[in-house]
Amino acid sequence: MENGKLTCKSCGGDSFGKGKLDGYAALQPVDKIFSSGSPIICTVCLNCGEIASIKATKPHKFK
Repeated sequence: MENGKLTCKSCGGDSFGKGKLDGYAALQPVDKIFSSGSPIICTVCLNCGEIASIKATKPHKFK
């Protein structure tokens, strides 16, 4: 990533979209049994489908 511009490390593309994993795919804290966890947002290369970034939307759930 140069000058804040995201570049796909697989194909060199520079067009990206975002997708969300949630429901049963929510990220769960390892040590908190009753936590509802957090949906996951992925940044996906529109050229080849490589996932460039994965983020939890509710990082406070892991404190």
